[in-house]
Amino acid sequence: MSTRLPARFAACAAAGRPALVTYTMAGDPDLATAQAILNALPAAGADIIELGMPFSDPMADGPGVQAAGQRALAAGQNMRKTLAMVEAFRQTDDETPIVLMGYYNPIYIFGVDAFLIAAKAAGVDGLIVVDLPPEEDNELCLPALAAGISFIRLATPTTDDERLPTVLNNTSGFVYYVSMNGITGATIKANAAVGAAVQRIKRHTDLPVVVGFGIKTADDAATFGRDSDGVAVGTAICNAVLGSLDNGRATAGTVAAVTTMVAGLASGVKRAKVAA
Repeated sequence: MSTRLPARFAACAAAGRPALVTYTMAGDPDLATAQAILNALPAAGADIIELGMPFSDPMADGPGVQAAGQRALAAGQNMRKTLAMVEAFRQTDDETPIVLMGYYNPIYIFGVDAFLIAAKAAGVDGLIVVDLPPEEDNELCLPALAAGISFIRLATPTTDDERLPTVLNNTSGFVYYVSMNGITGATIKANAAVGAAVQRIKRHTDLPVVVGFGIKTADDAATFGRDSDGVAVGTAICNAVLGSLDNGRATAGTVAAVTTMVAGLASGVKRAKVAA
């Protein structure tokens, strides 16, 4: 499969550090600002970008990501505009992998075949669809793989050795390890358990393993990056957007609030190399 993900993970591994995977919500707080944030992420230190697809009922998202989605929907964001953001990004960056993350309903409404054609044409590398289990692979996973788009699966602390092979079947790009049972943005309480879980997953697959949910600071990135191939940060970035707004509207400091946050996280993953 020809996506940008393997090359990017290989480059980070060659540099002796985990990848920084940054999540931003498409259309938050408005389309123009969201595009500016997306375009600025690589220079700030993002290795891989997860672009959130706004949805009205995001069951796995914590308050920060939910609020970002609500702001985006209120500003008129839809799937067509989200794909157009990727296409615009690709005009100046053809190397940074972009993974669309969200829920199946907006894709289903758009139409699976039409969505995959448009996503591939726009330059999407992968999908994380949190509410489609392996038992539903025929819905989207297998068509995505056939279209040349990676389908990235979530593993959790409750994914035991009996269930893990089913979860890993047809997974490509990387495995996203959810560090806790719960929603995005909560606090990780068992650091050692996360490292042990990553090693357990690695015994079952050669794919990179990225740890997400609960990573908020550069120190978190350094800590959890020691045991993984990447760390994913979303809520902290969504909260950086929120903190920059004035009555819900973008300000001159909105993009800088995000890039400053991402630069700090990037320093954390570099420290993971030193501490390993």
